[in-house]
Amino acid sequence: MGAYYTYLISSLPMLNFSAKLPFSLEDFFNKCRELIPETKIELLRNACYQEAYLLNTASGDTSSEWANFEIALRNELARARARRKKIDPLKFVRLPDSPVAHISHVAMAAYRSTSILEAEKILDQERWNFLESLAFGHYFDFDFLLIYALKLKILERWDKIQKADKENLFNAAAQN
Repeated sequence: MGAYYTYLISSLPMLNFSAKLPFSLEDFFNKCRELIPETKIELLRNACYQEAYLLNTASGDTSSEWANFEIALRNELARARARRKKIDPLKFVRLPDSPVAHISHVAMAAYRSTSILEAEKILDQERWNFLESLAFGHYFDFDFLLIYALKLKILERWDKIQKADKENLFNAAAQN
């Protein structure tokens, strides 16, 4: 039986994709530092900051499922881009390649979006939904913390997007 982190998890605020970021990912790691072993914090940190780590060393069911989902989503985006350029998508597809109709639909909806921001929102909403499905049955264990950290990473990204000085970014892009 795995360790339970009842006190830590019950003290965390609920996360919602459309809500504001309650605290940074770094603040989350600091909260964890007080209540869980450093080795577990490093696992969380690696899963959030080192994509290759998660994709290559997925050890538990939750991390493996997340890594496989992320690979499938990216593979579908690669296929869509390759079709548009009329090139073979197989040289861009990562293994394990397990196409899923639902993920293909989401990738195509994002790819066809006329707004880059809206496309990113479609993809991140699907990532969020998948994390929600992974959370079922994980209430006070390490997998809950992993899912929570990955959700915080998504929220942190959108917080940065919303705080960006859009006028300066537009002007800089227009000059190039």
